Amino acid sequence: MVFKRQPGPLGVGGPTVDTVLDAGAVRPGGTLSGRVELAGGTDGHDVEQVVLELVARVETAPGEPGAGEPGAGESGDGEPGDGAGVVTFGRYPVGGAFRLAAGERREVPFSVRLPWETPVTELRGRPLGLTLGVRAEPAAGGDGDRSDPAPLRVAPLPAQEAVLEAFEQLGFGLRSAGLEHGRIGGTGQRLPFRQEIGLTPSARYAHQLDEIELTFLAVPDALEVVLETDKRGGPSSGGGHDALSRFTVPHTGPAGPQDWDDLVDGWIRESVEHRESYDCHAVFGHESPAPSPPSTPSASSTEV
Repeated sequence: MVFKRQPGPLGVGGPTVDTVLDAGAVRPGGTLSGRVELAGGTDGHDVEQVVLELVARVETAPGEPGAGEPGAGESGDGEPGDGAGVVTFGRYPVGGAFRLAAGERREVPFSVRLPWETPVTELRGRPLGLTLGVRAEPAAGGDGDRSDPAPLRVAPLPAQEAVLEAFEQLGFGLRSAGLEHGRIGGTGQRLPFRQEIGLTPSARYAHQLDEIELTFLAVPDALEVVLETDKRGGPSSGGGHDALSRFTVPHTGPAGPQDWDDLVDGWIRESVEHRESYDCHAVFGHESPAPSPPSTPSASSTEV
């Protein structure tokens, strides 16, 4: 899935705009740098402001706000009925105002900090199949056309990478990675969407779980790891229910030597035991209210 192209020129005879990012991937909370390139058209234009936007292709389930149509914060660039839209999750004024003469070329450099919850698009350089982009919007004479989005590469924080590698070492496989509209209730989530990484269970847990969905919610000094366990259907489960468990670690992991495999395996066991001890008719789900303040960093789990 890719972004739809935006109109290039700002009106007939107007300037064109392009967004160029510096090479390499950026981590959540890291600095994104590059430049906005403008080329004057046949007429001069007064550029009031150059605004940089972070955008993402986000999936919405049928019946959810934004499914097949633009929702809050979305531009409506999805195909009708495809359950996806382009969501803007960051806006940064980076330049202006100035006069762009006919035929003139001008560059506006920028350096902005990504939100801590920015989704991870690759692991060890391997794409996860997500679509993030950066585009520029120069306000010129009342027009607001944007550049085509430049692909944004986001590498994981050290703790994110360690958690994913631990799941791999424990025999879990990567099933899917996507962006879903909505917030997870009871967390400090700030963005209007979340990244979900679907993992197939190892042989040890195959009889108990159909899938684990992993979500990372980073803040400046900690990483919250949300595990959603999809239990295999039982006699009274009607196909199985989902339950959430939360665990928090620093970005670089717990202080001192740490066996990540043992730590993550403990999370899995605790999540499975938690859901098995809970009434089978209690369903934990995703909520839409304003997020709660981030939890205090710790290595312990928190029930949702």
